[in-house]
Amino acid sequence: MRRQFSVGLLAITIAIASPSFAQKSIVVSSTTSTEQSGLFGFLLPIYKNKSGVDVKVVAVGTGQALDIGRRGDADVVFVHDKDAELKFLSESFSTKRYEVMYNDFVLIGPKADPAKIAGGKDIKLALQKIANVKTTFISRGDKSGTHAAELRYWKSAGIEPNKDMGWYKDTGSGMGPALNSASAMNGYILADRGTWLAFKNRGDLEILVEGDPQLFNQYGVMLVNPAKFAHVKAKEGQDFIDWIISKEGQEVISLYKIEGKQLFFPNAK
Repeated sequence: MRRQFSVGLLAITIAIASPSFAQKSIVVSSTTSTEQSGLFGFLLPIYKNKSGVDVKVVAVGTGQALDIGRRGDADVVFVHDKDAELKFLSESFSTKRYEVMYNDFVLIGPKADPAKIAGGKDIKLALQKIANVKTTFISRGDKSGTHAAELRYWKSAGIEPNKDMGWYKDTGSGMGPALNSASAMNGYILADRGTWLAFKNRGDLEILVEGDPQLFNQYGVMLVNPAKFAHVKAKEGQDFIDWIISKEGQEVISLYKIEGKQLFFPNAK
């Protein structure tokens, strides 16, 4: 809205913000991998240009992201731990979960590879070898989707690691900082492929184990239930979800690449 004021002989036009033209925004609580991989930096400006809605991301581990949703401090949650997501649904903090995309986890380690796991495709066997050699393993330890997956893999290997074991380092940090720790200590670490491909401070680290079907990593998105929290921006949040799972949104996800490598693979149903 514009209003004109006259000061003497000078007419001044001033633009006054109208509530109807105020910037719309939503809050998405999400895992660190969607941000640290660069996906959101690529995808969200495209969505904002299309919709006019500013998506504000709180990037934390999946467990924390879901807890933010449980407090009603986000409109949408976008995470990657299906069991935890289904629990969120069963508690009525959302009414529907949508699958969006996937990538996979990879086991990273030093080129010297003291556990002799390079080239393997069996995550269970690789972790058993690491535990037998008692060589440094970096864990996120932050209740993230990656941390939950890591614990599942240790359990399948028949091992219950803890920070009292000198070789098992529980960092309580996001994927990027945990990778920095692994690089500094020349240790092994489980990472999502997307964040690894975007990670620059690799030092002597490389992918040693990949391709096990157990390493599949699915991402899901949910609207926080407005019946529980009246302030949730249900329309704008659902519009974002609808776009992410639409043909256009899925194509944008597939277009995001680093050095020619696709980081995420859309699979919305």
